[in-house]
Amino acid sequence: MRINKFLAQAGLGSRRSCEQLVLESKIRVNGKIIKDLATDIDPQNDIVEYKNKKLRLSSNKIYLMLNKPVGYLVTAADPFERQTVFDLLPEFKEHIFPIGRLDKNSEGLLLLSNDGNFAQKITHPSRKLPKTYLVKAKGRIYFRQLRDLREGVQLEDGKTLPAKVFIKSFNKAQNMTKLRMIIYEGRNRQIRRMLKAVGSSVIELKRVQIGEINIGKMPKGEWRYLKEKEVRSITKERS
Repeated sequence: MRINKFLAQAGLGSRRSCEQLVLESKIRVNGKIIKDLATDIDPQNDIVEYKNKKLRLSSNKIYLMLNKPVGYLVTAADPFERQTVFDLLPEFKEHIFPIGRLDKNSEGLLLLSNDGNFAQKITHPSRKLPKTYLVKAKGRIYFRQLRDLREGVQLEDGKTLPAKVFIKSFNKAQNMTKLRMIIYEGRNRQIRRMLKAVGSSVIELKRVQIGEINIGKMPKGEWRYLKEKEVRSITKERS
C-alpha cells in the first residue's frame, strides 16, 4: 500500500495532506524518517509512526458534521490554548480530523472524519464540489462586481473558478449587501479574498452547504453523525 493511502486510511487526513506530512519529514517507517512519496507499506509488518505514535488502520469509519460558531479554531490543538472545534466534540477512540477549514471569524458547516478517501472526495480540486455560503458584505455590490465574481477574480495564487453569486438584499442603513455565494474550490480564506479583490469586505460569513449536505436548522456548536445517504452523496462519482 502506498504511504499516502496508508496514512489517509489511518485517519491523518486526505491523501494530499498526508503527502505533505511525508515531505515535511514527519513520518517514520520502521524507525526511519521517510521523504519518498513512492514508499510502499506492508500494513501487517511495517511500523508507521507520526509524532512517535504508532498508526493503525481503522475499520470503524466516522463521519460528522458540526455547526462551527465564530471564535473557534479549526485545528486539533492550539499552542496558545484558544478554543478549537474539538472542544465542542466528545473524545473518540479514532483519530478524526476536519475536512477543509473555516477561519476563526467564520461559522457554519464543518465536516470531520477519520476517512482520508472521503476527505479526498471533498477537497480535491478536480471534483469541483460546490460549497455554499451566506455572506454579509460591506457596502453595495454593483453589477460590475457581481460580474467579476461570477467570471472569476485574480488572486495572488491565481484566478478563481467562476462562482455563482446572488444578491439577496441591500441594507442602506447598515451599508451592507447580503449575498449567496457558491464556489467550486477551497482556497484559504477564498471568499474574503474574492470580495476584497472587487473592492468590498466580509462582515459575516457562514457556510451552509457542501455538495448535497446542508446544515439546515442545526444550532450553533451542535454536531451529529452524517446520514448514510449524505456520505454516499460525497463518495459517488461526479459527472
